[in-house]
Amino acid sequence: MLMVEEGSPAPFGAVWDGKGVNFALFSAHAQKVELCLFEPSGRRETKRISLPGRTDQVWHAHVRGIRPGQLYGYRVYGPYDPAAGHRFNPHKLLLDPYARQIFGRIHWHDALYGYRVGAPRGDLAPDRRDSAAMMPKAVVEDPAQTWDGDRRRLLPWRDTVIYEAHVKGLTQLHPDLPEELRGTYSALGHPAVIDHLVKLGITAIELLPVHAFVDDRFLVEKQLRNYWGYSTLGFFAPEPRYFGEDGVLGFKAAIASLHEANIEVILDVVYNHTCEGNHLGPTLSFRGIDNASYYKLAPDNPRFSWDSTGCGNTLDLAHPRVLQMVLDSLRHWVEAYHVDGFRFDLASTLARDPYDFTDRAGFLRAIGQDPVLSRVKLIAEPWDLGEGGYRVGGFPPGWGEWNDKYRDTVRTFWRGDPGKLPDLAARLAGSAELYAYAGRRPWASVNFIVSHDGFTTQDLVSYNERHNEANGEDNRDGHGNNLSWNCGAEGETEDPGILALRARQRRNLLATLLLSTGTPMFGMGDEFARSQKGNNNAYCQDNELSWMNWSDAGDSELLAYVRNLLALRRRYDAFRHPTFFTGETLAGRDQRDIYWLAPEGREMSQDDWLAGDRRVLGLQFGNDAQDRERFLVLFNAAPEDVTFQLPVDFPCDGFMPIFHSAEPEGLVKKPGALLKAGGSFPLASRCLMLFQHVPAARP
Repeated sequence: MLMVEEGSPAPFGAVWDGKGVNFALFSAHAQKVELCLFEPSGRRETKRISLPGRTDQVWHAHVRGIRPGQLYGYRVYGPYDPAAGHRFNPHKLLLDPYARQIFGRIHWHDALYGYRVGAPRGDLAPDRRDSAAMMPKAVVEDPAQTWDGDRRRLLPWRDTVIYEAHVKGLTQLHPDLPEELRGTYSALGHPAVIDHLVKLGITAIELLPVHAFVDDRFLVEKQLRNYWGYSTLGFFAPEPRYFGEDGVLGFKAAIASLHEANIEVILDVVYNHTCEGNHLGPTLSFRGIDNASYYKLAPDNPRFSWDSTGCGNTLDLAHPRVLQMVLDSLRHWVEAYHVDGFRFDLASTLARDPYDFTDRAGFLRAIGQDPVLSRVKLIAEPWDLGEGGYRVGGFPPGWGEWNDKYRDTVRTFWRGDPGKLPDLAARLAGSAELYAYAGRRPWASVNFIVSHDGFTTQDLVSYNERHNEANGEDNRDGHGNNLSWNCGAEGETEDPGILALRARQRRNLLATLLLSTGTPMFGMGDEFARSQKGNNNAYCQDNELSWMNWSDAGDSELLAYVRNLLALRRRYDAFRHPTFFTGETLAGRDQRDIYWLAPEGREMSQDDWLAGDRRVLGLQFGNDAQDRERFLVLFNAAPEDVTFQLPVDFPCDGFMPIFHSAEPEGLVKKPGALLKAGGSFPLASRCLMLFQHVPAARP
């Protein structure tokens, strides 16, 4: 027997209090809201309840007799008036935006659309078919969960090494995981997975979206799936397709296990748009609850969505309730799941207040003062597709940013492009021109060469062109300008010379990344030379093209190479420089904090920097490191060997070579003679060498 009371307008969502469940839903323009209850299979609607309470545009009710596990949805009544931005249609079952768990999946059908698909008047006439049978349902969550003392990690930014990965892609083919565990959240906590990350030297795993998302209709019709997950349906619920036997608890247990291994968990989150698309998209949740509040609409014609994301719609974070929803969602993941940070997809959109980007946007100001969220790692993808949306270096203190200038510079330098030395120097030193303001530190630059979006490192040195035919879009999708070089042959080859060059180029790219100042991030499987066969937009490839093949990991020497690089970075302070370089003489010493060297035995001059044909550079740093360990790195992207000479008056006793990208595992086993002031060293073509300072023996 159910007993319906007015209940409370807070908190939002469905909250069980031991006696019943309180339901609260925001809709500023609704005229009536019905709560719809379903049997456990989700097929049959068993009860409709009109929410009796309405407080400050929040509809609410408390229903005694409901327990955790109850399936539910909403029907929202109001005007169907697209010209005014309103798309209410009570024939469409709507998912609660605050649903903590979701049951079932979307079964695509024209009834999921608020208008009659194919009708002469387009979206101007409502569709009266019921969509409940095709819709997933929200689940009343049991909030009980014991963490047994788990605490979020608080690793300093300067010590952070990020590994971007996919829940299924990382674990689906792991031979040491039980079959039933593969591809699930629980698999992330398996000792075999954690052992790999720990031995590699990873401190944070950044997961591609785990918010509940949909397989877009156009993909399903091509028998493909949304693999990456950038099509969010619910901001509070984990994606059900990754559940194992333990469901939500399996995800929480995996996070706790990663924390025990001192590995942070960062979630890639998509708050810039939803899966409902443009004005011709389906009515699944937000559109039917209050289209004019949740979304930015075209100012001159509210019938149409305003879009800076390229995905059809844009959430309106300038609206206080929408902003509240996003902040509540973020806090939910921190407090209920103990995640350690977030990477915000198309973050510039979140700071459009209302339509133009500002670093004083409500979202940025709110998150900056939030006692919970201001203490986790915040990473922006600092661009979107709208006018003025490219904002690299434009986010406030406390934020890290994906630095695509780093990506493009390192790619083109090692490709051999001319005129790249000034940009390379800026990127190696932490991109001070972008981040050295308002107290920001070098860690704000999240350095990366590859990410999920684009080529893997192996494909970056194997393909000049994208090969996305498997996506079913005639190879028109994905980036056309990859800044890649196939080393002489497109794709797979048996030419030993080309294979050797590719292997060295791979090592050059990874060494540059892990020896640069800033926060390094590299992609899942790059330590195994993982390939996607030239597909640079594998968002719909939920198969072995995208999954990491652990059984055929390929280059075991490359795995050792990456481990050795990360061990060096972890061991010495110079590779985790806490402040930006100044180029000035250090107090009480005859050294500056950084030197830029030309191979002719001099410091780089203005003419040297401007000479477009130069592809060789020396970098000496570590002179102000706390552990007093100093290093010299020599870069040669030219196709020929060079002789690199130190200046005669260079302040050093001598440098010993310790790491060489020409070595399969990197470490120099027979260092040979020291490189001293005035001395020279033969530097092979297309290679990187790291030297460590050796002080003169004291008498």
